[in-house]
Amino acid sequence: MAVRPIKLSFEGALGAKLSARLDLPTGPVRAYALFAHCFTCSKDLTAARKIAQSLTMQGIGVLRFDFTGLGGSGGDFASTNFTSNLDDLRRAADFLRHEFAAPSLLIGHSLGGAAVLAVADSVPEAKAIATIGAPADIEHVTHNFADYLDNIARDGQAEVSLGGRPFVIKQQFVDDLRAHDVETSVGKLHKALLVMHAPMDQTVGIDNASRIFAAAKHPKSFVSLDTADHLLRDPDDAAYAADVISAWAKRYITTDEPAGDDNDIPDGAVVVRETGLGKFQAMVLAGHHRMLADEPESVGGFNSGPSPYDLLAAALGSCTVMTIRMYADQKQIPVDGIRVEVRHDKIHASDCMECGAEFAQKSGKIDRFERIITLHGDFTDDIREKLIAIANKCPVHRTLEAKSLIVTGDERSR
Repeated sequence: MAVRPIKLSFEGALGAKLSARLDLPTGPVRAYALFAHCFTCSKDLTAARKIAQSLTMQGIGVLRFDFTGLGGSGGDFASTNFTSNLDDLRRAADFLRHEFAAPSLLIGHSLGGAAVLAVADSVPEAKAIATIGAPADIEHVTHNFADYLDNIARDGQAEVSLGGRPFVIKQQFVDDLRAHDVETSVGKLHKALLVMHAPMDQTVGIDNASRIFAAAKHPKSFVSLDTADHLLRDPDDAAYAADVISAWAKRYITTDEPAGDDNDIPDGAVVVRETGLGKFQAMVLAGHHRMLADEPESVGGFNSGPSPYDLLAAALGSCTVMTIRMYADQKQIPVDGIRVEVRHDKIHASDCMECGAEFAQKSGKIDRFERIITLHGDFTDDIREKLIAIANKCPVHRTLEAKSLIVTGDERSR
């Protein structure tokens, strides 16, 4: 599970504050990627979110941001052009380099794909480049407002409708597009390249992918996105692209486990530490396993992981499943599936109908765990009752019902 994106900002090429999100894995960050969105899109497009989510599962942190004048970023879109987009992208790489670590992977969607190809040489740490629906000729972008080109040439600018939203396009924007040669940049790349494109893309034709691929040197790869549209609106298409990029990138970017305290966890110990993000978020380290603990947004958390009581309920539920499975296998009982639902509440001892005399004498509230077990299989009711009864022998169940000793020490006293 990925960490809830961290909201960040940095100064863009034209001096405006650019809105950014950094998606981090739950465990150590093995590498960073930088994502550039499509023309007049934003960092929150479905494809961008899916790709970031998939990469975080591989231990890769992903920075996605809005170019000047778009999404949550400041500045005037009318004053931007492809050159300023490239400068924004370099600023984003610099921001990652200075605040975290330089990006090893650059990913660009549509015009963002052309942008990452153009800036790749100025990000020496980047070992791999992935493009989605990228144009081989960035002047191709003008087809989005072709009906306004004469007006722009005559008046110096025009307000156009793109995706149902108004944008002011100036002549300098059009002139700047004509000054860039994507295929020349690709020919000088000398980095691993993945070209992804949908054959039925109605916005940027598949011939653009052919031209980019032909201009590139090896190692290069092409993956068809089949029936996907240009924006990968179908979540399944976005997820497919994300998974392919994640698998492909592993070959080229460094994903070595960083040294540090997280790799020095004693056998049998679970380490929990603050992440420094939000009020409650904590990293849970158990052997090589990583997960987050957090609190709901209603109490000031990010809701980026189970709460401590959720984890306690999960321990009871998982132990119950394992105990029943072990018993069923030993007795050769054909159990096809086990499901345990656990709910935790604090109730007044006097209201507890199931409690014994020990609880009835207590004042105040007590913890109550309700466990609902569902068993699938072809067996008798008597066998079902035995399987339900064996749940009470779950070690975590016994621990929760017994009195446990918790010894607290100070690390300095070791």
